[in-house]
Amino acid sequence: MKIGWGRREYSMNVPCNIPGQFHMRVCEGILDPLYITAMAVQGEDTVIFVSIDITSPSTELTSLITEKVRAKHPEIPEDAFVYNATHTHTAMQMFDGRTHTPDGFEVYPPAKSREHASDMGAEAVIEAYESMQDAGVAYGYGYAVVAHSRRVLYSIDMGEANPASGAPNGHAIMYGSTKKPEFEGYEAGADHFVNLLYTFDTNGKLTGIVINVPCPSQTTEMQTKLSADYWAEVREYVAKEFGPDVYVLPQCAAAGDLSPRILHYGRAQQRRMRLKYDLDYQLVSYFKDPESNLKKALGERRDIAERIVSAVKEVYGWAKNDIQKDVVVRHVRKELPVHRRTVSDEEAEWCRKNIEALKASIPDPSTMPEADYRVKVSQINSYINRNERAIERNQNEKPGAMANAISHIIRIGDVAFATNRFELYMDYMHQIQARSPFIQTFIIQLAGEGVGGYLPTERGKQNKGYSASIFCNSVGPEGGRDLVEGTLEALTELADPKE
Repeated sequence: MKIGWGRREYSMNVPCNIPGQFHMRVCEGILDPLYITAMAVQGEDTVIFVSIDITSPSTELTSLITEKVRAKHPEIPEDAFVYNATHTHTAMQMFDGRTHTPDGFEVYPPAKSREHASDMGAEAVIEAYESMQDAGVAYGYGYAVVAHSRRVLYSIDMGEANPASGAPNGHAIMYGSTKKPEFEGYEAGADHFVNLLYTFDTNGKLTGIVINVPCPSQTTEMQTKLSADYWAEVREYVAKEFGPDVYVLPQCAAAGDLSPRILHYGRAQQRRMRLKYDLDYQLVSYFKDPESNLKKALGERRDIAERIVSAVKEVYGWAKNDIQKDVVVRHVRKELPVHRRTVSDEEAEWCRKNIEALKASIPDPSTMPEADYRVKVSQINSYINRNERAIERNQNEKPGAMANAISHIIRIGDVAFATNRFELYMDYMHQIQARSPFIQTFIIQLAGEGVGGYLPTERGKQNKGYSASIFCNSVGPEGGRDLVEGTLEALTELADPKE
């Protein structure tokens, strides 16, 4: 087995659009660097893991990186590349789309951002590939409280009491208020496992760490400066603990219904941040006080990174006793047919009425400050677009329609990696891990190609709310079961290949 590493910063201080919210945000600087990190592994097969500090996988970007790398190294198979997004909500826009704000400001062209980022990404991958040398790996899991359920449950249907244009509410509301007397708890639990893979050179020196955490990096998600979110602090603390030459490859495990936000313990957390980090802030929304919001988020980031790196240290202490050098490296790319979630006639009619109401709510630009107008109208336009796409699906997709979910299944000894492009609800990850033939199975969401979007459980679909609605789901619970079974079949075949 051979392993090599590479990394490049790709962030630029340009007025690009920052995706990840319904409203447009124009970049106002760099809070901390955005990185593209590559780990090349070669055994029987070649696999190149590429982790990008970005909101979601951009095939426009990743195809460019692959093209530029293969122009220099055509021997690398095109399907060897496994791209994943860390799911920060403060990264540069790479996809074609929003080019102007509602008030007419022209943002930095996404095509230029892609060209620069793909150059940096290709350099990182080429460095990793060309630096491959005999190596060993160790693995294990630790514990770090990072994610919490973000779907708040209520004893009654909140659809009428809390109507929402972004998605119909029901018994669940994404980031709903926990102060309401109807609050019952959270829809899902949480997963505090941190799956870890360490790489070593022939002298037993640590060279890099794959850190797989079931949580998006979304503590500073509302800001207007580029940021890798809590992964910035994780990298900083790893460098202090293990040395600046040790690479970190972040992976977001299944976390479609999870986030790093604590929802019901705000004042206790506020006191913790004040006493622990000397951070004073107000418990108000971002729009009321961005500075307080940033202070709170920076404290959360440090708190999270400390817990993650504590787990990394603890596992390293015993996992390094079993460094494996002669291991199987296999990689397959699978197309998994999954059932689509189709839009009913009743849902399409709801969308038409919603579009009418949304268009009627567009304000006169003379009635509010320019910045507020930009936020309000770009948000409304996003909602309208989502409703229009749902109507198109109603017209074009019939019950029983199928789509292709693309999964990369990788074996490195007794450890497996299984990717999907969804924001996958946590339960599906547990179903795969429980039945996987491998000792540890790293699930990587927002990775690769194929159909994507949130993939909710049946429980989530029934409770409604954002992330479990027709706007968010091109694939529903039936497709989730297809994904689980297809992934397990591929894992089983990789564990015991049929000659």
